[in-house]
Amino acid sequence: MPALAASLKRIERAAGTLATASVARMDEVLPWFRGMPADQRAWVMLVAQSGVQSLVEWLRGDQGAGKQQVSDEIFDAAPRALARMINLQQTVALIKVTIDVVEEQVPALAEPGEESAVREAILRYSREVAFAAARVYARAAETRGSWDARLQALLVDALLRGDSSDVLASRAAALGWSDAPPVAVTVGRSPGGEASAVLHAVHRLARRVGVEVFGGVHGDRLVLVLGGAPDPLGTAEKLSGGFGDGPIVVGPAVPSLDEASTSARAALAGFRAAAAWPAAPRPVAAQDLLPERALAGDADARRTLRQEIYGSVQRAGGELLETLDAFLTHGGALEATARALFVHPNTVRYRMRRVAEITGYAPLSPRDAFALRIALALGRLEPGHGV
Repeated sequence: MPALAASLKRIERAAGTLATASVARMDEVLPWFRGMPADQRAWVMLVAQSGVQSLVEWLRGDQGAGKQQVSDEIFDAAPRALARMINLQQTVALIKVTIDVVEEQVPALAEPGEESAVREAILRYSREVAFAAARVYARAAETRGSWDARLQALLVDALLRGDSSDVLASRAAALGWSDAPPVAVTVGRSPGGEASAVLHAVHRLARRVGVEVFGGVHGDRLVLVLGGAPDPLGTAEKLSGGFGDGPIVVGPAVPSLDEASTSARAALAGFRAAAAWPAAPRPVAAQDLLPERALAGDADARRTLRQEIYGSVQRAGGELLETLDAFLTHGGALEATARALFVHPNTVRYRMRRVAEITGYAPLSPRDAFALRIALALGRLEPGHGV
């Protein structure tokens, strides 16, 4: 722009002074800037100097037509790490301070009669710099989102493989995971789309609920690890909007990430077996799917039913096992069971209450009776296996 040639020379000569004055003003008006380490403050100085030089180049171009765009290279003077240390709002504040300082110096920088033209050009330039900063942060966010999704997927893979606690701890630390107890694994169908977008939606929901979460998309499944959720089932219900259609299965709560493989195995086994219980609530606890998991071949479920249900009833003695078997055989009818055993119906009723107290499964409930029947069958098929 030939009309501003003299002003451009003055601005170019004053570039270093303007940058120094801008950083001094930042130190004066931005408390968070004063607390930055010296190396980061030096990077900001370099960006400020680059910005003033870019202003000169922009003024020399076809800025009068409003068509020239400020190059994102203005921010290349500082490492990419600076974008992670200073957020977009703070960057806009730094740009504003720099522009204010330059604008205040217009009377000294501009040739007489060119003050208004220079001030107007600076205002247009500040708008372009703000757009350039937004582009830089947008690209950084996209890259970080993809990388975070990859880190989360690697951590979920390590968890499902049962890797050592050292491997889990190092990968969790890279994600900033605090391992707030309790920890529980939740499995459901992925809603589809890019993994980073799926996980971003889940993290947004988790922030509203106030829990930690990381996860990964495995084929058509979405696997999430919840931290700091006192009620994992209730939390999973609040996060259900991040899943696709179909069952959502929640594994048992464990004290830390080190033990989360147990929760993951139960949740995955429950998800595979959930189709056998179409009326299951959503979400459903993996523990509530023990019968279906056992039928699907889950060794953990078979062991739990055999030891904690069949074994506990057998150890209790007092003809409980025989009464339970007769009760299930007669379809839960108290009178028919009593006649078969030659006892009073109240005796059958009392013994069924004892079974419920011992096992946590009530024979009078159709759903619990199904689990008890499977447990009895497993206990008799595999006698002596830890009963």
